[in-house]
Amino acid sequence: MKNILTLLFLVVASSTFAQIKMQGVVKDSIGTPLELANVIAINQETNGLESYAVTNDKGKYTLSLGKNGKYKLQVSYIGLSTYEEIITTAETDINKDFTLMPDTALDAVELTYEMPVSIKGDTLVYNADSFKNGSERKLEDVLAKLPGVEINDDGQIEVEGKTVSKIMVEGKDFFDGDTKLATKNIPSNAVDKVQVLRNYAEVGQLRGVQNNQDNVAINIKLKEGKKNFWFGDVTAGVGAAPSPNDELYLVQPKLFYYSPKYTINFIGDMNNIGEVALTNRDIRGFGGGFRLPSRTSGTNINLGDNGLGGLTNIANAQEVVTKLASANFSYSPNKALDLSGFLIYNSSRLRTREETFIDYIEVEDDPSTPIDESTTIPPDEATVSTGREATNQFVTKLSASYKPNVNNQLDYDILARTSDDEERQNLFSSIVGNTNQLDQVNPFSINQNLNYYYTLNENNIFAFEAQHLIRDEDPFYNALLGNDPTNNTDPDNDAFDNTASGLGLDLDQFSYDLNQERRVKTNQLDAKLDYFNILNSKSNINLTLGTIFSNQKFNSNIFQFLDDGTRLDPTPNVTDLEGNALSAFNDDVEYRFSDVYLGVHYRFKTGKLTITPGVSFHAYSNQNTQNGDTFKDNFFNVLPDFEARIQFKKSEALQFNYNMTNTFTDVTNIAEGLVLNNFNSIQFGNPELVNALSHNFRLFYSSFNLFNYTNVFASLNYTRNEDQIRSLTNFESVIRTSSFFNSQFADENASLFGRVERTFGKIRARFGTNFNYSKLNQFIQGRQTLNERFTQTYTPELRTNFREAPNVRLRYRFSETNNDQGNNITKFITRAPSIEFDAYIWDALTFVTEFTYNEQENNGQTQVFKTWDASLRYRKDRDAKWEYSLRASNILDIDSNISNGAGNISVFNSETFIQPRFITLRLTYTL
Repeated sequence: MKNILTLLFLVVASSTFAQIKMQGVVKDSIGTPLELANVIAINQETNGLESYAVTNDKGKYTLSLGKNGKYKLQVSYIGLSTYEEIITTAETDINKDFTLMPDTALDAVELTYEMPVSIKGDTLVYNADSFKNGSERKLEDVLAKLPGVEINDDGQIEVEGKTVSKIMVEGKDFFDGDTKLATKNIPSNAVDKVQVLRNYAEVGQLRGVQNNQDNVAINIKLKEGKKNFWFGDVTAGVGAAPSPNDELYLVQPKLFYYSPKYTINFIGDMNNIGEVALTNRDIRGFGGGFRLPSRTSGTNINLGDNGLGGLTNIANAQEVVTKLASANFSYSPNKALDLSGFLIYNSSRLRTREETFIDYIEVEDDPSTPIDESTTIPPDEATVSTGREATNQFVTKLSASYKPNVNNQLDYDILARTSDDEERQNLFSSIVGNTNQLDQVNPFSINQNLNYYYTLNENNIFAFEAQHLIRDEDPFYNALLGNDPTNNTDPDNDAFDNTASGLGLDLDQFSYDLNQERRVKTNQLDAKLDYFNILNSKSNINLTLGTIFSNQKFNSNIFQFLDDGTRLDPTPNVTDLEGNALSAFNDDVEYRFSDVYLGVHYRFKTGKLTITPGVSFHAYSNQNTQNGDTFKDNFFNVLPDFEARIQFKKSEALQFNYNMTNTFTDVTNIAEGLVLNNFNSIQFGNPELVNALSHNFRLFYSSFNLFNYTNVFASLNYTRNEDQIRSLTNFESVIRTSSFFNSQFADENASLFGRVERTFGKIRARFGTNFNYSKLNQFIQGRQTLNERFTQTYTPELRTNFREAPNVRLRYRFSETNNDQGNNITKFITRAPSIEFDAYIWDALTFVTEFTYNEQENNGQTQVFKTWDASLRYRKDRDAKWEYSLRASNILDIDSNISNGAGNISVFNSETFIQPRFITLRLTYTL
């Protein structure tokens, strides 16, 4: 690593000190400085782009040119004639101003080169070829080289510190704008321009009356040869694994067709090497572009998730077999109507293994709140978990958008999803012993969306949005634990015996065959009507009338299969917080929620400042019925919000947001009977739960400076949660029982994010940092304990972007987390230097490799694991149809990854076993 750093320093030094600086001012014919004029220098010897600049608000530009060279300068500005001049550099810097004249000629000078980066209003345009060196294969490889653009650790695209909400190709949504599916599959050689659409508005009629500063979309413009023709690639591969019985395979067709009238995208994937286009979690989070009408109302209702919440990340599995078939289409029969849709089928089979050491925290010694003598401090626990997961997921969506004229737009969408998920797990606990568990669920949902936008005249706009959701979830859980029925009274015999007795199970069995069936049905309507009145060119008023109606039905039952195969419906001897007996059954629990609200917002712009104060008036009603009792909570609430934005320059702004939010829970937390999260985590709900109130503050600064290639983004966030729903946790050995209540103690969270990026010729330097502080109140063994956590992360990075030379990316990640949980203080430190190297050699051979050294420190004890991947690709020339590649993953053949962390009730150290070294030979055909 030291030698590589030295080499990179020499490259930076040589590329820096061998250059001179040329600077000056660009003006128009009357001497007015021109902002955003383009200045490019073309090397006359290589005919390549040497340097480029965009003038600042004072018309100033700066170029970096090689010494003793000859360059053609081109200076251009929209509406003015392009100026050209040949200059020769020596050993000293150059100062030179330019004056552009009005463009009166019909045949304007044809530019030899396009600007690598240009700004057109709110659109930032990158010329992709200016940043490619030939080693790119997919869109993500191109995006990662663009200044101001980043692919984060979750695979999402960030531009100017904001997450990109949608990606389009030729103006058409790509799988409803899913960014990850686009970045990993669209071929890089098809990309001509990357258009970053800042202040993006989904509906053009609302562009001038809403604040869209946080909305960022990307549109990919294709090369001319890719339109009206099929393009893409098909990859097939085979490989060798450590076991002679394992044969590796890979088949990945990725085909695209774009024409003005219709588009077709097909992405397929079948492999057993863990190289997937979409993970199970990605599919579950695939929202299809749906956005709740009430998203800005201040009301947040949590509908819960009763699927397999513990789906494993592909990277943490020992064995992965996946199949994916997905298709996306759009069709425009005429200018007024757009039809589109997609279909995704995903199947995966995973084998997992994880070893974990859990240190349960001790509550703070407080004599005023003595520990309940019936409970004990849980002992430390070591677990070994092996499992198999099988999922089959199906998602489909159809959309129609009708725009007969500029004043009317009607949108309709329907999204359906279903899955068949199963997880089998064997868990060996040093306390409980051996347990076999089974989770199954077959959920389905149908989500419909109807929007209508109507412009009455230039001053009056109406917008109606409605969304309806139907969802049905049926999770089933089974746990099989060993038992010695001859010695149930011995506390050292079985850690589960006391819990089994509390559940009312039959202890005279050689095994506890514990089962739970659940059913959760959700029916929700979310709708609103907006009226926008444009008062004048600087202000408008927005009135909103909206409502949310939600109905959830829940039932569950816990039962035991006895050794003779008969079924026992137990009668627990467990009580709730008020001493009432709890049941193993939740029969016909119904939870109804409604919110009728009126919102008023006023938007005013004066100079560089835009302010939008607002307030919403809510009439809430929620009630739940169970066990013959009905609990009601009707109240009125006022929720203010405020936004202010100072636009210092076209690409520099400071924004402040404040809003107050009411959060309501789901039916599972309200159901009084017992619910099994798993055999060692049991909960019961509270029908008298009320909403939690949050105060949310955000300050965001962004500066995207093309003049000196400096980008700065910073965000400060603070949230205070009152009446937060918290759990009171009691332990029986390592078996925990949780109940819910509204905490009288406020929880707080504060975070600071910042990133600075600067380009020096062909070198891009970036430094990111993140600070997070949280203060949570937790309740264990009858006592309140304050959990304070502070995390600081630093990520310096250097990256080269040479066209004719190898490129290196050096990155270092340092993270430190300090947890103070009463009597328990822990510190976790991560040090992870990494290097990525790619080289395009002889216009035919591409070599790419990535190495990460990961050091984890847990309270002074250090563990290390390393990852190293590489690929070697051969293509006869840039336009060749066939490519041959050799790819190796986990070259060092490490067995596992290490992770440390702390939850609300424990501190843990985990070793997750991963796939072994894989070497595959691949053949790719490019259309």
